[in-house]
Amino acid sequence: MSETITILAFARAREVFGFSEKSVAFEPGQTAGALLEKLSPGWRARFADCRLALDLEFVDAATPLRPGQTLALIPPVSGG
Repeated sequence: MSETITILAFARAREVFGFSEKSVAFEPGQTAGALLEKLSPGWRARFADCRLALDLEFVDAATPLRPGQTLALIPPVSGG
């Protein structure tokens, strides 16, 4: 049975993934990185400097997903 999470893609991540917000089904035990690879094969090679956050906490791609979470794709930012 598939569960869903919400994915938010900011700035350049929108270009890589083709959306800014999307509800996505995933399989139990699937990791953030595996789901992103399914959505955009080779994403890490094209977007190596991307940070991932689950429910407002930075995580790595090996973090398992849970139903109802929000996964944010955060590119590097600069300010001035």
